[in-house]
Amino acid sequence: MLLSSPSSLVCILFSITLLLLKSKGAICGCSPTFPHGQLRYPLTTSHTSTHRSSHSYYHRHIRGGASASPSTTATASLSVTERLAFGGVSRATAQILLYPIDALRTLAQTRDHRTLADVGAKALIRGCTTTSSFALFIGAIQFGIFGATKQYCGPVVASALGAAGSCIVSVPQEVIKQRLVTGVYASFRQAVKTIYAQEGLLGFYSAWRPTMARNIPFVIATFTANDVLKQKLLKARDSSDDADASDSSSNELSVKQNLLIGVSSALIGAIITHPADVVKTRLMTQAASKALPYTSTMDCIQTIWKTEGVAAFYSGFVQRSAYMGPLWSIQFALNGVLCKSFEERKNKK
Repeated sequence: MLLSSPSSLVCILFSITLLLLKSKGAICGCSPTFPHGQLRYPLTTSHTSTHRSSHSYYHRHIRGGASASPSTTATASLSVTERLAFGGVSRATAQILLYPIDALRTLAQTRDHRTLADVGAKALIRGCTTTSSFALFIGAIQFGIFGATKQYCGPVVASALGAAGSCIVSVPQEVIKQRLVTGVYASFRQAVKTIYAQEGLLGFYSAWRPTMARNIPFVIATFTANDVLKQKLLKARDSSDDADASDSSSNELSVKQNLLIGVSSALIGAIITHPADVVKTRLMTQAASKALPYTSTMDCIQTIWKTEGVAAFYSGFVQRSAYMGPLWSIQFALNGVLCKSFEERKNKK
């Protein structure tokens, strides 16, 4: 019964997050590694507060020559609304910039292997602004849930909750976007009206199972890899004997480092989840093909395996890698910049 509808599992996971968001710690005291831009050292959640204060204080102040007495200066933190807003803006900006590359990925994964010659060059930007507006909510949900739950259940579970929660928005976005790109519908308005009239509300959640099978492992791999890589960079910098005092006191990564880690993290996730991405695209866009429709997710997998071979599960991998790497690197870097800059402004007041 839990998997009988596309929103049941998402709603349960999202409800857990909402309960956590109501706690004081989630709203005011949470300082997860990436989503909030506050990269405090050390980043592992297993450290006790006593160990954090003594160990990190030694590296930031005593080694740098500062006074040995802990600072009592209060710093303003971002509110939940601000963090959600920055996460959403970061995601939407990255998606708009890279929309044409994602359109090429969709075409490469279609059943009849469509090209721009089949759908026209306008397909590269068809639905760009309208479908990318969904990303405001996708990014906000992902970053918000990850940040609010990381200190309670660790980065892996927090990433899974973020991915599951965001599917309530990302699945309809994918359905509309991919049908626009493949030429099933000519406009966003026509797509929404036709899908709702012919398939009902559930039509916007077609292929939701392979989408979640792609999104949850991908986001887990990406956020966890991002978290681990950042920890290693910060620890390596703080443990360096040659580090400058000003550098050792900094608990943030540069934009260049955020971009590099974002690309690396996304590529790891893409390799793991690409077969599920192909299945998702085939099910969402099969209306554009004249071939006999797939009857289910399993039928899609079996048909691809029998008629096209294993290699077909990695069709469009180059295009997706060219999209996902920059998407997450821009998203990570921009979110960090926005959070840092806004916190500095608040602290100056």
